Amino acid sequence: MTAYAPASLAARSRVGIRSVRQVRRHARTRTTTACLGLVVALVVAVGAALTLGDYPLPLDQLVATLVGQGTTASNFIVLGLRLPRVLTGLLVGVCFGLSGTTFQNLLRNPLASPDIIGISYGASAGGVLAILLLGWSGMAVSGSALVGALLSAGLIYALAWRGGLSGYRFVLVGVGVSALMLAVVDYLVTRANIYEAQAALVWLTGSLNGSSNAQLHPLALACLVLVPLTLLTGRTLLVLQLGDDVAASVGLRVEAARLAAIALAVMLAAVATAAAGPVGFVAFVAGPVAKRLTRGSGPSLVPAALVGALVVVGSDVIGQHLLPVELPVGVVTAAVGAPYLLFLLVRSNRAGVGG
Repeated sequence: MTAYAPASLAARSRVGIRSVRQVRRHARTRTTTACLGLVVALVVAVGAALTLGDYPLPLDQLVATLVGQGTTASNFIVLGLRLPRVLTGLLVGVCFGLSGTTFQNLLRNPLASPDIIGISYGASAGGVLAILLLGWSGMAVSGSALVGALLSAGLIYALAWRGGLSGYRFVLVGVGVSALMLAVVDYLVTRANIYEAQAALVWLTGSLNGSSNAQLHPLALACLVLVPLTLLTGRTLLVLQLGDDVAASVGLRVEAARLAAIALAVMLAAVATAAAGPVGFVAFVAGPVAKRLTRGSGPSLVPAALVGALVVVGSDVIGQHLLPVELPVGVVTAAVGAPYLLFLLVRSNRAGVGG
């Protein structure tokens, strides 16, 4: 009897390890499949955005233009007008998607996205202040939006801190700061003249109209730094989801890791807002949609980034070409995201976690 016990334990251990490997392999396959599907959908959306318009282009002419064999007209339309807009939308979606899912995983709250807790409005207040009061433009507006977002995040963090950080308290304080930043934006707009206010309102709606290389280049440079750093925090977010005590027990410096993740998420939301305005609900829906597609419990950072890019580029195509009246991308994303927010609140209250 005693001779068979170690063999039995070893066999059970091998079965357990094999089961864990199968589960991990199945999860990786599902995530890879979801990402490939999102990439295909994104390629279709980008193709539609580049070919549709007042000057429609056949697919072969589009491909020829992209490989450097286009005509003067197609080069101007595709490379000069449409491609900067599409790439700006794509990068804006990636930034909002990564920022939203980072906040939601870090605070373990599906409402914790930058456009709900005041980060985007902080960036908006900084950008509008730079436009209307200081007369700045270009990179200066982006820098002012970044400062506004960081100040908002710092204010939320300081007010929500009670010897530790509760996700529910962080969201409630963030909603209050969001209202405060919105009041600042409204005050600045109402004291501006009609032309300045109109320009600011177009930016505040969230729009890719007029996107050019001037907005694209600083956004691309910021993404080159921020996106890889955020992807590297995936394992840290996974550990923090287990709770502060468990994270500390495995050697993680909890507050430093949390602050670093929040700083990256804030800067992603800020640079995206500076490029296209506060495009609503992209950060809010990207993470939950990615998790439903992958059916995983982890951060799902790459799928969330792809969902964000698809939502922004697809919504811009819909707003430009598929509706009776041309609408800014922020209006289309809000039309999709607002019902989802109501659904989430109703479901939370039914589950007794809505507060």
